[in-house]
Amino acid sequence: MAAAHDGRVAHSGAVRVAGGGGRHAAPTPRLERAEATFEWLLSLSRLVVLLPVVVLALSAVGAFVYGTAVFIDSLAVVGPKPLPVGSKIGKFLIEVDLFLVGATLIIAALGFYELFVSRPRPDPRRFHLPPWLEMRDLNDLKVRVISMLVLVASVSFLDVELDFHNGLDTLYLGAAVALVIGALTVFIRFGRHDRGS
Repeated sequence: MAAAHDGRVAHSGAVRVAGGGGRHAAPTPRLERAEATFEWLLSLSRLVVLLPVVVLALSAVGAFVYGTAVFIDSLAVVGPKPLPVGSKIGKFLIEVDLFLVGATLIIAALGFYELFVSRPRPDPRRFHLPPWLEMRDLNDLKVRVISMLVLVASVSFLDVELDFHNGLDTLYLGAAVALVIGALTVFIRFGRHDRGS
């Protein structure tokens, strides 16, 4: 009876192994190597993000250099005849606009690098960012870039408004800029968290 029982157990165990073997069969060493190689290549593909990081950083440098050139040109224009102020202050607003654009590009470059390339390091001083620039996910990057775009839109409106002489055109432009800023602010406020959270 015991032998028969043992035979049934052995037989049923064999059936379980055979039946489950199709679902939980151990992968062959060749398959494991192929999977490991594919995962390594997929992980290495993160480095493709270095291309936009470099382009964004160079674009930021270009915006800063352009802003500096505008400042030097502004001194040449404003210096000899500083008054009236209204017609000349626009040049300085262009500088602010260019520097804000450069800062936005730098933030985007740092965000891409931090999210896709950077790894946790035992010594945080090797890649130190201020707390407000630490980005844990794409939502953090979107919020920071959109916040900078709101500033850029505001300064751009002031710059363009100085050249407008038609009150109705100024109203239309202000309403359009306010609508865009309002939409971006609503997105920051309500679109940051995932629906599941």
